[in-house]
Formats: sequence, C-alpha cells, structure tokens
Amino acid sequence: MQRRSFLKRASLGAVAGAAVSTPAFAQDMPSVSWRLSSGFPSALDLRVGAAENFCKFVSESTGGKFNIRHFPDGEIVAAADLMEAVSTKKVECGHVSSRLYYAKNPAFCFDAAVPFGLNARQMNAWMSEGEGLRLTRELFKPEKIINFPLGNTGAQMGGWHVKEIKRPGDLKDLKMRVGGLAGDVLAKLGVAPQQADMAKLAEAFEKDGLQAVAGAGAYDDAKLGLNKVAKYYYAPGWWAGGEQLSLYINDEAWSKLPKNYQAVLQAAAMAAHAATTARYDAQNPQALTQLTSNGAQVRAFPRSIMDAAFEASQQVYKDLGAKDPRFKALHDSYMGFRDSEMPWFRLTESAYGQYLGVALSARS
Repeated sequence: MQRRSFLKRASLGAVAGAAVSTPAFAQDMPSVSWRLSSGFPSALDLRVGAAENFCKFVSESTGGKFNIRHFPDGEIVAAADLMEAVSTKKVECGHVSSRLYYAKNPAFCFDAAVPFGLNARQMNAWMSEGEGLRLTRELFKPEKIINFPLGNTGAQMGGWHVKEIKRPGDLKDLKMRVGGLAGDVLAKLGVAPQQADMAKLAEAFEKDGLQAVAGAGAYDDAKLGLNKVAKYYYAPGWWAGGEQLSLYINDEAWSKLPKNYQAVLQAAAMAAHAATTARYDAQNPQALTQLTSNGAQVRAFPRSIMDAAFEASQQVYKDLGAKDPRFKALHDSYMGFRDSEMPWFRLTESAYGQYLGVALSARS
C-alpha cells in the first residue's frame, strides 16, 4: 500500500511538474543545492550514469531550482564510507550497492542482491508491490537514511576463472576475489575468498596466486578488463540474479524539502531506475559478443556445483537468521516472494526463453 501510494504521488508530481511553466514554478519554489556522492568507479559508466541522469531529471523538472551535484567515488568520500557520510549529512545523498555494507549488517544485501534471489523484475515487484520498500526502509531508519531503488543491472555472470570448473572438488582451496554473502557461501564449498585491489588485479593473479574473480555482467566486466586476467567466463551469476542499486537520502535533508520537490525526487529515481536496466539489457549482449571474439570461453556451472551452492546458501541464511531476527524477517519476506513468483515465471518466461534458444540454435 505504501509503495502504491508512492507510485501515485510520483506520477502525479511528474505530471504536475510538466504542466506548470518554469517561470511560475521558479517564483514559487526555493533554490536547493545538494551533493550526491557516487559509490562506483568511473569505469562503470552505466551505474554512474544512473545517478547522473537522476540529477539531470531533478534539475530540469524544477527549472534549475533544485540542483544536485554528482561527485565521483572518492572525491568527497570513498564508497566504503558512503553510508556513514549520508547518515551524518556529510553529503545529502549517495548512490551505491547496499551489498557493500555486508560486514556492517548482512541484511543490507536484501536491498541489492543475494544468492539465489530475485531477478530484476521480481525485485521491482517485491519492492513496489510486496514488503520490500517497507522492510528495507525500516532497516535503514537507524542510519537516518531513506532508500530508493536507483538502477538494476539485471542478470549477472558468475565470474572469471583461470581453469575450468567441472565439479565441486575443483573449488577446494580456490583463491577467488569475492566477498559478502557470496563469499560466505563459496567458503562452505572450499573456496578461499580473497580481497584484492581491482586496480592491481593483474598483479594479484600473477604474483599472489589469485585464480578467479567474481564479476558482474558482460558490459561491466569488459569495462573493468576482467577478461585480461582469466579466460573462462562462467554463468549463471547465482549470487546476483539482478543487482539493485540504491539512492540514499539523509532523512533530515529529505524532511526539509517541499512536498513537490520530494515528488520530483521520487519520479526522477523511478525514471533513472528503469532506464538503467534497459541500458544493461541493450549493452550486455553486445559486450558478451565482443568478449568471446577476444578469447573469452563461456561456460555454464555444472548442475552439481549449482546444487552444492544452493544448499550452502540455505545454511548461511539459517545461521544469519538465527543471529538476527531482522535478517530472518527480511529473508522470509524476500524468499517467500521469490517462491510465489517462480511458478508463473517458469510457466511463461522461462519456457518461452528455452524454446526460443532451441529454435534459434536449430536455424543457425
């Protein structure tokens, strides 16, 4: 109900904004200047672009009266400190993946992506029509943050490996750059999770014995040059069926805004959110083609590894839920929604996609 009201207000706000002439709007509304700190490196231009488009939408919708200046990762604050920066109002808002704050509270991952979780469309449905927005906002409330979805990468890949992975035993003692929930699950399968500076990744593979790196989608991975350190590219990305990115707004800064400015922010976030997924869906196929033409070897994780990872993830969820009732509440709502969605998706989109894959392969 909260989300439906939000959608209605945002839509009405956008229409009203379009109907009012800029001069009249400018006379009635105050000038506001905010700063938005990015949690993404400049190479990930689609993620960065989501926030840039959001800022542009807000400025244009208010006739330049409400300006949000976008700052690159690290210019004001590093991504790891972005949540605290918004919480303390060092900046009014930030753009980041909540998976980054797993160490602070594993439950934050439900605002982004978790192993064997929701795909992009299902995540949108849980956030807007399920309990997602309410539960995640309750989670962020002690941090003095109001969260909004601001981009989703869609389906991701499962990472880059130096050697082929054919059976669960191939994961034993595998040195892999991976963290968060995925790292905990893979550790149960024998993987040795590693931390490595992305800028020095090639050196880590050459000198430190790194053997694999968790990636994202083909477009982002190509931008980061992950194909230069390993050639076997695995799918699917079971630890991120679709990674939601988030806009964090300091609650005090939000409460001081006029209601129509709040409506503009909501509409801007929604518009940039949808556009980001569309861009990933358009760019990932082309990027994958380019990666394979340059030597990447695409492989599917064997069923035995997928089954082992699924069972290990259930144990990780059980352990975390036993420690934190809030994690369990979010998990139960999130996974319950996933389970209710799957029969429909399996009957329709999954079957449709599988048929097209077979039909198109037969014609080629």
